[in-house]
Amino acid sequence: MKTVAHADALARFGHALSDATRTRILLNLNAEPSYPADLADRIGVSRQTLSNHLACLRGCGLVVAVPEGRRTRYELADKRIGHALDDLMGLVLAVDPDCRCDGPDGAACGCG
Repeated sequence: MKTVAHADALARFGHALSDATRTRILLNLNAEPSYPADLADRIGVSRQTLSNHLACLRGCGLVVAVPEGRRTRYELADKRIGHALDDLMGLVLAVDPDCRCDGPDGAACGCG
């Protein structure tokens, strides 16, 4: 496993949060560790979809798989990830309803 610099770690966290399903997974795991089947049912996605997103989150270093006999439980890789999620959930944003951040590279903002 490789340790990434601060900017790279933030970019990985941002990438994880850029997808609604991955965000729901992280928020659910922040509440409590979970097994994939239970997590898929809770957030309303197929087990295959959940598996793909968990692989992404593991690769980004945000979640870990904990073997428990024949099952695997998932949890946040570090409790500070949960603190960061809690802090982000506490933000209040003044959003321009006409702004659509949907540029081809995800960085361009199509605000009119």
